[in-house]
Amino acid sequence: MAQSLKRNFILETKQTYLIYITIKLTNMKNRLNTLGAAIIIAAITFSFTGIVNGKKEIKTDKSSVTWKGYKVTGSHEGKISIKSGHLSFNEGKLTGGEFTIDMTSIVNTDLDGEYKGKLEGHLKSADFFSVEEFPTANLVFNKVKSTGDNVYEVSGDLTIKGQTQAVTFKISIKGNNATADLKIDRTKFGVKYRSTSFFDDLKDKAIYDEFDLSSNLEF
Repeated sequence: MAQSLKRNFILETKQTYLIYITIKLTNMKNRLNTLGAAIIIAAITFSFTGIVNGKKEIKTDKSSVTWKGYKVTGSHEGKISIKSGHLSFNEGKLTGGEFTIDMTSIVNTDLDGEYKGKLEGHLKSADFFSVEEFPTANLVFNKVKSTGDNVYEVSGDLTIKGQTQAVTFKISIKGNNATADLKIDRTKFGVKYRSTSFFDDLKDKAIYDEFDLSSNLEF
């Protein structure tokens, strides 16, 4: 009988130990599942925002700015380079930014040969952007307001040819990329060449005051 009691005690002990081990393994599995879920959620969140707090420098070699100007008889377009820039974030939200544009880098992309060279030279001259005297332009974000879906309305100061004017535009953030479009009135920066706001009888030689800037940024 003593041996029978001993065997029962051993069996009960083994069963208790097995139950204990099962509970520990289950708890460990639950913790791993929770940790895995947290990692997955964090990865998904990062894939949509791709953003952490702080200042994010713009990768100038992977970013681009295109311009398009309009005249009575058509339009011209081209590119201009970002010299430096950054976007600032707090809790994953855009809070600020600043950019310096290399005005000496203005190029035309819809013409070839002699006409391309003439237009680029004219844009760099005193008639337009006086790049020798003013080699850079600057944009500083003053106020950023979220409008939802990773889109923000930005109010800032744009400086061209040494003159600063307020601008408002929208910027969209997705992952480590941003896009923004600006419409700029050149005459507010002293660029009045063939503007109907200042000269009469230009007819088909008139150049419209507003031009477009479209940016694709990587940071």
